[in-house]
Amino acid sequence: MRKLIIFALVGFGAQLVDGAMGMGYGVTSTSLLLLAGLTPVVASASVHLAELGTNIASALTHWKLGNVDWRLVARLGVPGAVGAFAGATFLSKLSTEASAPVMAAILLALGAYILIRFAVRPPRVADARVSPHGKKLLAPLGLFGGFVDATGGGGWGPVTTTTLVSAGKTSPRTVVGSVDTSEFLVTASASLGFLIGLGTAGINFAFVGALLVGGLLAAPLAAWLVSRLPATILGVAVGGLVIVTGLRTLTKSVEVVAANAGTLRTVALVAWAAAVVWAVIRHRRDRRAAPTTLNVRRVDGIPTTVPDAVGAGER
Repeated sequence: MRKLIIFALVGFGAQLVDGAMGMGYGVTSTSLLLLAGLTPVVASASVHLAELGTNIASALTHWKLGNVDWRLVARLGVPGAVGAFAGATFLSKLSTEASAPVMAAILLALGAYILIRFAVRPPRVADARVSPHGKKLLAPLGLFGGFVDATGGGGWGPVTTTTLVSAGKTSPRTVVGSVDTSEFLVTASASLGFLIGLGTAGINFAFVGALLVGGLLAAPLAAWLVSRLPATILGVAVGGLVIVTGLRTLTKSVEVVAANAGTLRTVALVAWAAAVVWAVIRHRRDRRAAPTTLNVRRVDGIPTTVPDAVGAGER
């Protein structure tokens, strides 16, 4: 019963992160499930099965709010589903010993990407509600994002959302809504791949249910959170969490000497704390500057500073 409560809390927290940033459910929950002792393949399979429910809830919400570009959903989600099935099949074929360092390395890379992306150069903001991107970008982006998502236990959002938002051609709310909606195709395809590769062996559906319940309970609160907590600070916090947990799994799986592993984790913690402090300082600085020199707008939780002299048509 204690484990079920812990997994429900993991699902709750991961969904709050995902709802605020349009990413993070998979990488956050998978990282914490690995710390709880699940094998990489079972952790990823459990997360994807639970995500089927949270994806539907999220997609319906975004659709009702008018945040979905169905053309973007199709062009991104279909190749994403193909990549996710290939990634799930690949991970299912690896032994536990081989899959642990692979997943830990992917999580480390995703965590570093999220942290650096939000700490150094927060995504730009555009106003277009229909994405101008074509198949040349979306097909390979979806294929890669789906493969990373299945093998890393998450990554669809960090790969696709940050790429499309940082391109500065589509409104963040449209990107987040469309990516979250297309994620159902990715999640369903990955889940099918895991069930074919693993069957139901090793998958504890009680754990899956606990993750799902926690995520569903968090979904209504995510809209409130996105309006209260700056995505830049949240992104840095989540990126650091994924790095620290991924580093712990990696050092254990490759049998790093305990002293060296402790040093690496200490360095990572110090760097994470420094990045969070820097994000908070920059956010407070931008808020102080807003009344005299800048207009600070929040679009889907992303604080954006725009000079007063720039008109709405030029943004």
